[in-house]
Amino acid sequence: MFGKTQSDNLEKDRAFSSHGQGDSLYDHATRQVKASVLGLAVLLTLGFSAVELVGGLLSNSLALIGDAGHMATDAASLLFALVANWLAREGADSHHSFGHARIEVLAAFVNALVMFIVLGWICYEAIDRLTNPHEVSGGSVMLIATIGLLVNVAVAWSLSRDKKNVNTRAALVHVLGDLLGSVAAIVSGAVIYFGGPVEVDPILSLLICVLVAHAAWGVLKETVPVMLDAVPEGVKYEEVGDAIAAIPGVLSVHDLHVWVMSPGYSAITAHLKIDSHRSWPLILEAIRKHVKERFNIDHVALQPEWESTEATTSDCDCKARV
Repeated sequence: MFGKTQSDNLEKDRAFSSHGQGDSLYDHATRQVKASVLGLAVLLTLGFSAVELVGGLLSNSLALIGDAGHMATDAASLLFALVANWLAREGADSHHSFGHARIEVLAAFVNALVMFIVLGWICYEAIDRLTNPHEVSGGSVMLIATIGLLVNVAVAWSLSRDKKNVNTRAALVHVLGDLLGSVAAIVSGAVIYFGGPVEVDPILSLLICVLVAHAAWGVLKETVPVMLDAVPEGVKYEEVGDAIAAIPGVLSVHDLHVWVMSPGYSAITAHLKIDSHRSWPLILEAIRKHVKERFNIDHVALQPEWESTEATTSDCDCKARV
């Protein structure tokens, strides 16, 4: 039924997808700031990745080419984040009742997978260069990598101000990986410039791959549970059911679902058998408060059930949503 109650619920979903638990994560003005920062970051990283690629080919440095690859994927990552940021502004509508926030999770997941592909290619090239050393122009590597480091520091600093948004953090993983790649390229160029072995170039590339892979794996661990509607981290499914069943007036709980809608936003749905329809308002309020305090979940949809001989459905709205 799409009467006043359904309309009000949709408005609540809009508010939820836009503001969540009382904060301004999805506030329109905040998103505009994010979009401007991400747009500038895309231009900087994409432009300098081309510079590093040309410099890496001319100097024959794998570390510099790898850094250029990092920056190219950074640009793609940031572009994903920018598009997802724009789409997530839309909030709930008739086709997406929970809003568009999960688009950002999907973008973060794709970004992490792309990074693993890039890391695989760099590892392959590094191993090949360890067995077949290549001459490297250390001075050129140092100069270009130093400029790249400054660009990455500026981009990383701007992105680090948004610590809650998983998609922005996934993009930051790329940028931090590239920042470390710039450091590795500088060290590599310096060692080679002052007469050190050329093998330092692929060795440092492998070290950076390990560090970036660890960070990318962290993004996958956070986004996959969201995409699979998993129980929130730190919350035990059985404890949620027991906590609701322990509320006075609740006889049993079934069809219980607890899942992450998007990072930081979880939900519960369940059917409850209660002792009386007259006690339902008090039961609902008690469950709402208890679930919020114990599990930090405030998006709850419950359907009460009672003996049909006690009252008709007209005496009380059978579905309640908070």
